[in-house]
Amino acid sequence: MNDQHTPNPMSDVQRIQNEIADSFDEELELEMDDQRLEQALDSLSDHPERESLDRRVYFKELFRLQRDLVRLQDWVQHQKLKVVVIFEGRDSAGKGGVIKRITQRLNPRVCRVVALPAPSERERTQWYFQRYVAHLPAAGEMVLLDRSWYNRAGVERVMGFCTEAEVEEFFRSVPEFERMLVRSGIILIKYWFSITDEEQEFRFNMRIHDPLKQWKLSPMDVESRSRWEDYTKAKEAMLAKTNIPEAPWWVVEAVDKKKARLNCIAHLLSQIPHEDVPRAPVVLPERVHHADYVRHPVPAEMHVPSRY
Repeated sequence: MNDQHTPNPMSDVQRIQNEIADSFDEELELEMDDQRLEQALDSLSDHPERESLDRRVYFKELFRLQRDLVRLQDWVQHQKLKVVVIFEGRDSAGKGGVIKRITQRLNPRVCRVVALPAPSERERTQWYFQRYVAHLPAAGEMVLLDRSWYNRAGVERVMGFCTEAEVEEFFRSVPEFERMLVRSGIILIKYWFSITDEEQEFRFNMRIHDPLKQWKLSPMDVESRSRWEDYTKAKEAMLAKTNIPEAPWWVVEAVDKKKARLNCIAHLLSQIPHEDVPRAPVVLPERVHHADYVRHPVPAEMHVPSRY
């Protein structure tokens, strides 16, 4: 669970190749289903050796878990459950990656992601939890918080955006706030994604040199690198003071991205017992034809140019 430096047996070249291959695999995840998986994998050029899950194992498990996520979504709707899942961790720890895999096959009207920006001047004068309350789920909904009210115990504390008195008040308030949510019927699940110092440095450098990922690296992220130990102390205090029986913290070892995604999704599925929801068969009605209907052509100037 320690976010500390550990030696990596792979060479830098291998790790960069693996990171590029992982980005390529993300595209495969979006385009393939498990019935086409074997054929597609066999036709791909070999990737470099990777100290991770075999790609076939990863994809098969991911698709299997995503099928179960659809079952969970149906169950949440059917049972009118209210689910909140918090994803916390250091910058580049992989929170966004697992959220993407969870939501990839789900209905955004049932499972939605909330990633709030920095509070406005008005929001800073409100009760601290107020802006988060507006995004809590109604019956039949799942909300995934990509960062949450725990910003106060992390980035706000480390970067000096709040006082120590405000932090101590947060630690007093948040257990009661979360118990209140649970008593109201909300299922609250909290994940911390843990990576090492060395792994974060590597991921930051990959983002710096990849034009498609530079947007992920904010000035705040860059500043966080020099404050690694401050973030470690803040994280340790947060986990110690807010790990309550009604809403415990679950730590995801996230140095290996693929294992972290699968482990987190599998654990999430285990936290909410669910069953298949009975469905009536879907029958398409006959197409209605009207003798007086004439389809009018679309004016040529309205068409998008066919460049490809």
